[in-house]
Amino acid sequence: MVASGLPENSTHALEKLRGLLGSDSLLPDGKLPTERALSEMFGVSRRAIRRALEVLETEGRIWRRQGSGTYAGQRPDDWSQHVGSMIAGTNLMEIMEVRLRVEPQLAQLAAMRARPDDIERMYELTKKIVASDDADSRELWDGALHRLIAQSAGNQFFLTIFDVINHVRQDEAWQTIRELARSTNNTRPASYAQHMTIIDAIAARDPMKAAEAMRQHLLMLQESLIRVTSLDAQPPRKAMAEELG
Repeated sequence: MVASGLPENSTHALEKLRGLLGSDSLLPDGKLPTERALSEMFGVSRRAIRRALEVLETEGRIWRRQGSGTYAGQRPDDWSQHVGSMIAGTNLMEIMEVRLRVEPQLAQLAAMRARPDDIERMYELTKKIVASDDADSRELWDGALHRLIAQSAGNQFFLTIFDVINHVRQDEAWQTIRELARSTNNTRPASYAQHMTIIDAIAARDPMKAAEAMRQHLLMLQESLIRVTSLDAQPPRKAMAEELG
């Protein structure tokens, strides 16, 4: 027993908390009751609750946000909470500059490390891009292909960097501009051919050719974006997207 008069049984508290996480009684956002409320609910000390929560956090079943509370599930990626400010603080050309320096290296590594089933999926994704009949679908499969190449590089830190870039370029206004660039400059056939060249080089285990093919692919997209955006006097990003839409 402790000063609160409640038993200090951390194992019992852990069992009860596991039951709570498996029930439908949590709030829609997954927020758990406070430690005090849990202590009263389960009839154990707050220290027992705190210890049980530490176990669940270690297991990845809960996460805590300072000043907000404890939530069920895995902690969201910290950087994803800052995507909005990242989007506001950059522009399409900056994104392309970064992609030109990162993605050719990822293609080069993929040529050395991609598994046969990864390469097969790359070809399948390329076909899905061509078969797509709307901009949203093309953007979805194009992003999936580029991420698979990044994932096949076998470097987790590189993949994290790629995911940051990919989250920023998913902004709706920027997707509109990219699709306009593809259609206005009729780059879709060339883009398909370039995707095939990249994948063929990866399949042939030719790192230098894969890197150069990716570089040429991104340079074509960059040139198309420059042509489209130069038609304007560089208005604010979202205003530009509305005009182009």
